[in-house]
Amino acid sequence: MTGRLRRLAQTTMRQFRRIVVFVRRKIVSFNELWRYSLQFRVTVSTLALSSAVVFVLGMVLQNQITDRLVETKQNAAIAQTRAVVETAAAELVGVGTESPEALTARMSNALKKISSTTSSQDGAGSTAGTFEPVLAAGGRDQSSKPVAAGPYDRVPVRLRQFVETEQLSYLTHTVTEADGGKTTYLIVGAPVSTMINPLQLYLLYPLTSEQNTVSTVQNTLLVGGLVLLLLLAGITNLVTRQVVRPVRQAAAAAEQFAGGELDQRLAVLGEDDLAKLAVSYNEMAASIQRQIRQLEEFGGLQRRFTSDVSHELRTPLTTVRMAADVLHASREQFPAGLARSTELLVDELDRFEALLGDLLEISRLDAGVEELSAELIDVRPIATRAVEQVRVIAGNAGSSVELVLPDEEAPAEVDARRVERILRNLLANAVDHSEGNPVVLTLAVNETAVAITVRDRGVGLRPGEAELVFNRFWRADPSRNRRTGGTGLGLAISQEDARLHGGVLDAWGETGHGACFRLVLPRRQDTPMGESPLLLPPPDHKATDTHGSSGLLEVRPAPDAILAEPEEVGR
Repeated sequence: MTGRLRRLAQTTMRQFRRIVVFVRRKIVSFNELWRYSLQFRVTVSTLALSSAVVFVLGMVLQNQITDRLVETKQNAAIAQTRAVVETAAAELVGVGTESPEALTARMSNALKKISSTTSSQDGAGSTAGTFEPVLAAGGRDQSSKPVAAGPYDRVPVRLRQFVETEQLSYLTHTVTEADGGKTTYLIVGAPVSTMINPLQLYLLYPLTSEQNTVSTVQNTLLVGGLVLLLLLAGITNLVTRQVVRPVRQAAAAAEQFAGGELDQRLAVLGEDDLAKLAVSYNEMAASIQRQIRQLEEFGGLQRRFTSDVSHELRTPLTTVRMAADVLHASREQFPAGLARSTELLVDELDRFEALLGDLLEISRLDAGVEELSAELIDVRPIATRAVEQVRVIAGNAGSSVELVLPDEEAPAEVDARRVERILRNLLANAVDHSEGNPVVLTLAVNETAVAITVRDRGVGLRPGEAELVFNRFWRADPSRNRRTGGTGLGLAISQEDARLHGGVLDAWGETGHGACFRLVLPRRQDTPMGESPLLLPPPDHKATDTHGSSGLLEVRPAPDAILAEPEEVGR
């Protein structure tokens, strides 16, 4: 028995869970429809408001009809009761000296006379309808049980009290029958004037026909309301669909236009407001298409011009470079001023050559012809090489470069040349703005991403400059001297290299607290990049003291190191 109850309980719980899951799915589906379908929202809202209106209207109509039926019944019943009272008074003149049995007999005969007289007078029936008469003998001061003829027990006590004080009164009262059913009566009571003993006449009018009429009205209103709501829902859905369909077509055309299908247009049907919307959209799309093509043509011309100029400058630059190298090799034979001019000439030629290289690189990136030569390698040696390449200029600036690497390998599918160029640019930029403070390069990995941050504690960035540092030729302080001889395109190229990897290069900085650049790359080119293992802003961004080198691998400048030309843009 216990096992059967347990199985029954388990079955009940499973059914309950299924019902809960089903209800949840329906709620989720309803929420999705409500959020994404204007047609559904308008239809449901109209149906809800219409239901409220129909309900209020139905209640008002039902109350009005019920009140009119009851009022008509009351007026007819009171009028008929007054007529019956006269008949009863004529039949019961001089009542009061008989015994209770004789009084009861006379009242019963009077009731028969009342019933027959009413039937003969109203052959077609009275507007008040049929009734059950009751006669009772009594008064205010009755010490014995009242004598009555008819269903006296159906008359409520409070009505008797009013009628016994010789007041014509009426009351709606529900009586429980012997078979358990209930009948509602409109009971009208009136005093009957006799010469000796006071009498009361009660007429019980059943309200069965009125209740049937009210039920018929209720059913009619209910069915009519439901039909009206269905018709309103259908009409609203149809009208809303006529409005929503062009909007959906416009949204689909806009999505296709945004996806690159510039020839996508809307069909213009008629001359209404939606047709005007389609015409306006088509004109806007044609204007945008013309402007995009003009910009593409202009961009292509600009890229070709930049590439052609860069290529054309290569030949005279090579000639000037050869002459400058000859002069630089013989600078010891020149006077001091001429020797210094020769050195400046060589430095500027180096910078000019780097600028030409960056211009060619940025033009190839803009043209989209650059390809990523990614291979699965350890990123730590790339970071080490980048640090080695900038340690000479770091020593000249009075800064040290600290390298924080994980103990285990950090493999990732990257283009080593591009990642090294990014890190070289970031390090050179940090050294240039470090104000002699240490620069820290940190590398960390997780399951989906590899992140590298370059942190300096120099002048920092003012609010809003973190979004501008990657603009071409942008400088936070144009009067500031560069130590690295950057071209102004290094960070812009670095950001394009990061995007080519599917990664992100962003920056943070505060005035007086330095800056931090973060490079985040996916470990696999076919796997989306998740969260970065390194935070930005860095956890130590509230610190105000200079960062020490305790516990970190510090790469200090070596006098015999070979300095590679960094491609870096100053802030």
